Amino acid sequence: MKRPVAANPPVVHPVIRTHPETGEPCLFVNSVFTQRIKGLRGEESRALMAFLNAHVQKPEFVVRWRWTPGAVAFWDNRCTQHRAVDDFLPHRRIMHRATVLGDRPMFRAAPAVG
Repeated sequence: MKRPVAANPPVVHPVIRTHPETGEPCLFVNSVFTQRIKGLRGEESRALMAFLNAHVQKPEFVVRWRWTPGAVAFWDNRCTQHRAVDDFLPHRRIMHRATVLGDRPMFRAAPAVG
């Protein structure tokens, strides 16, 4: 059996990625999975990560889904963050997760206007 780190080695992704379908830029950081920002000292990386994680949690970026019987929710992990809220008790929440193999996250700067 492979150790967890051997089975899932660290990877480097851009902090801002370009959505492959729309071309729109989006933040590609996550408070659980993003460990640091390459090229920054530890303190700088932690401070910027704290700022970005607080930014993506602002109310204007949050969708609260109200579950109803038979409801289905989809989201695009390329530009959306998912954070489950334990607000369904005493009911059971049954979830089936499907992940589509996607592209490698990349950043493509917008053409200069001028």
